[in-house]
Amino acid sequence: MSRRIAVVYGGFSSERDVSVKSGSNISKSLERLGAEVIGFDLKRDRIASLLSLKADLFFLALHGKFGEDGTVQGLMELAGLPYTSSDSRTSAVCFDKEITYRLVKAEVDLPLWKKVISEKDLEGWKIFPCVIKPTREGSSIGVFICDDASTLINRTRLLLDVYDSLLLEEYIDGREITVSIIDSREGIKVLPVLEIKPKRRFYDYEAKYTPGLTEFVVPAPIERSTLESIIEKSVAVYKLLGCRDFARVDGILKGGVFYFLEVNTIPGMTDLSDLPMSARAAGMTFDDVVLDIIEAADKRNRRES
Repeated sequence: MSRRIAVVYGGFSSERDVSVKSGSNISKSLERLGAEVIGFDLKRDRIASLLSLKADLFFLALHGKFGEDGTVQGLMELAGLPYTSSDSRTSAVCFDKEITYRLVKAEVDLPLWKKVISEKDLEGWKIFPCVIKPTREGSSIGVFICDDASTLINRTRLLLDVYDSLLLEEYIDGREITVSIIDSREGIKVLPVLEIKPKRRFYDYEAKYTPGLTEFVVPAPIERSTLESIIEKSVAVYKLLGCRDFARVDGILKGGVFYFLEVNTIPGMTDLSDLPMSARAAGMTFDDVVLDIIEAADKRNRRES
């Protein structure tokens, strides 16, 4: 691969450390594939340097705010720089869980939910346990399970000091399922569905990135018709929202019903991340995944140029 590819990682969100690990893995993969790799640690004082960087493709390995929320994608589009992952519009939509729910509600089953911008919005809520979380955040940061009204009020107050919008939803006590999707040479490819079994109450930040705190089962043991439904709905969401190159759909399986939770437009690519694990179960190496993503981006960029 005679290419000059910039891997953009780091950023200034709460998921910076995860992004650094993703960026390192992607950079090593690209070097194995024969590309000339430019590692770019994105910081606020380096934004101008990013726009002046000369590369054939920018591989975005950013997570969280200013990485997955369409901000950097919009900047790249304004500068005419080719990059991987979903465009600014799709990224912004998928990063906002409440907006995503509104758009996909005809395609998937959802928990009962409501938007919260003040304590007053909690009035009349009677469903416990429930979940309160930021509408625009990643890696389960700021997610709390509340078993009673007092806990819900306290957690909401805590979150509203940091975030201007929250999502309140019923807690679905079921199997945590994730569906990784990539654009391959043959078209959209759904990787083996993965089941997540955290040793904590749910798959929180600590469980995600601490070795030994979570068990992963892939392929997940799911009855065939239910599995086909999960895959069908995940692909429908992927297409509806305009995702491209790669993404991950997360949800909860309970009583044969798959409850959609969110879409990640730049899935983690760390040693503990879900998508690379699902790829291995499909017989794909990390390099295979990276190559598919690059080829999908190249095909699109040639079409749009």
